[in-house]
This record gives sequence, structure tokens and C-alpha cells, in this order.
Amino acid sequence: MNAPRLADLTTTAVGGPATRYLKAETEQQLVQAVAQADEVGEPVLIVGGGSNILASDHGFEGTVVHVATQGIDVLDTDPAMGTLVTVQAGHSWDQAVLWSVEQRLAGLETLSGIPGTTGATPVQNVGAYGTEVSQAIENVHTWDRQAGEPRTFSADELEFSYRDSVLKRSMEHGSPRYVVLSVAFRLLPQEVGLPVRYGQLAGALGVEIGECAPLDTVRETVLRLRASKGMVLNPEDRDTYSTGSFFTNPIVDDPARLASIPDDAPRYPVLDAAGHEIPGSTKLSAAWLIDHSGFAKGFGLPGSRNQQLDLDGETVANGRAALSTKHTLAMTNRGGASSDDLAALARTVRDGVEHVFGVRLVPEPVLLGMSL
Repeated sequence: MNAPRLADLTTTAVGGPATRYLKAETEQQLVQAVAQADEVGEPVLIVGGGSNILASDHGFEGTVVHVATQGIDVLDTDPAMGTLVTVQAGHSWDQAVLWSVEQRLAGLETLSGIPGTTGATPVQNVGAYGTEVSQAIENVHTWDRQAGEPRTFSADELEFSYRDSVLKRSMEHGSPRYVVLSVAFRLLPQEVGLPVRYGQLAGALGVEIGECAPLDTVRETVLRLRASKGMVLNPEDRDTYSTGSFFTNPIVDDPARLASIPDDAPRYPVLDAAGHEIPGSTKLSAAWLIDHSGFAKGFGLPGSRNQQLDLDGETVANGRAALSTKHTLAMTNRGGASSDDLAALARTVRDGVEHVFGVRLVPEPVLLGMSL
């Protein structure tokens, strides 16, 4: 079949064509598609929801495998350990979260509204509102392209950290060694969500940190908060034409560097995969650093300006790419933007923050065929 442009497969709506395109609707089709491309030495790009890829307009010289596998299975329920659930890699992540809430299974509710597919979540250890997906993962079933055989990783073997895992570290030029086939989660059968750990969410729920709220209420509140920031996909809202948060929150281990950051800058503990605090590490807010470097919401649109750094926003990408008007962490396609436009915007923001605070922000999405 004719290969679609990556612009049609990603949430930023930028990116050129692929040489070949295959849609895999079963686990067997997924393994076969990847294995066949590997046999002839053709580069492989795995695409699910396309929410974590910023692709070059030059396209991809290789095979794009579109993961469209579906299904949720309950494997067992242990009164002491909880319910073990397996979700296919191509299953919509938010639909999986909705299913868990409807089944009164706690553990994923604060991750509502995150775009993309389930298979992508362990790769970068997605997280939001005080929860990381690693805290609920039992194991991840993959296809090892080097060994040519399946491999199942336990949560410990995945070596999760903030927005990172063995799966992500195995990637080369956006192509993984381990192709995720399914993810198993251990969830708790109960009417309320897990204890709330994030201040903004606690305030919106009207509870204290450490208290619980009904599962439905937590999901609805998270979706409302995300929508207010343009972080829930909406074809009518240009603020959602992005990869979501473009930069990870920087982790600072250097006491001298941390001391140079203003006292009113938000600081958060860094947690390991089990949710325990890592001593000596502090997570800063990338959004706060961007905003306090003079980049306001909508920077890049006509009439926008960074007074602090004396930058005219529109000149960065002629208004085609801009920070979201709802959230400074999202680099958005305002209509007709190229990959170079979005890269120029991200580069301007990154360099500006480093100039002001001495902290270099790191991109969260996979940059395919391009760099900042």
C-alpha cells in the first residue's frame, strides 16, 4: 500500500513519507513485519499513537510499522497482590485507563488523558500528577530484534528511572532493539484511587496530599486539568498539535547549581521505580524555568515577544510554530509548520533557559532524522 506521510501518523502533524508502511493488527503480524524488515537490513520505525515522535519532513527511509494490536485480558486476581492485567501494545492508553477505572482497579487513574498507545508507556516511563507507569508494571513482553526471539522483562529488569528505561536506552536513531508486544499491570481492586501525591491534583480534588478520592472523580479531574493545558488531543484545538510536554523536568544533582536557582522555583523529589525518594537529586519544573526565562504562553505567535531576552517570537518560525497558549511546555504546530519550524522553536527555548539559569533542557520526544 502507499506509505502515508509521518505527518498523518503523529500528533504534531509534521513529517515526510516512509519508504514502506505496514499496519500490524495482531502480535504475530507485528513480529513478522519487524523480522522481515530486519532480514533485508531495512531500518524500522515503530509507530503507535505518534504522540512522542517529531519527524523530519525528509521522511523515513525504511519500514514504518504501525502498531494497532488491541485487547485487555485479566490474568489473575490475588487478594494480597491485586489483579494482573495484560494490555496489547497497540491499545489506546487512555482507553486502557478508562477500562481500569470502570473495572474499579486502581493504579493508572492519574495517567488519564495521556495520548498514545500502551506499548509506548514503559519505554519512557510515562508519568503525570505524581504517578509513573513503572509503579504499576509487572512485566513487559517484547520481541528482541537482535536475538530474533521474544523476551519478557520484569519491572526490575527494565531499570526504570525518570522518563527512562532499558527499552528507551536500547533505541538507536529512534528504532528500538526491543519491540513492545504487551504490558502487564498489577492493579488494586478498590473504589478509590491511590493516595494523591501531587499538590495541584490534591487541590483540584479538595483532598490533602496522601488522601484518596473515588476513581471516577480522579479521572475526571485529571482530564479537566490536562484539557486546561491543551494536553488532551482535540482536532479543533491547535494547542494540542504537539508531542505534549516537549522537555523533561531537569534533574539537578549538583548542590552549587541547585543553589543558583531562585528559592521560589518549584522543587520535587526524584523517585525510583518503587516510588521511593532518591537522596541528593532534585527535580525542577521545566515549565517554570521556561516561563521565568521570558517565554510566555503563545511565544512564537504574531505579536509575541520575550522581553527578558529581547526576542521577537514571530521571527522564530514566522508564526507557524509556537508555544501552546495554555502551557509553555508544548511546542505546537499552528498550521503549516515544518519540522524545522518546531525544531527552531524548541532550540530557541532550550538555549534561552540555559542562558538564564544554566540548566540545559532535554527533549522528551524521539527526534527522527533531525536534532535541535
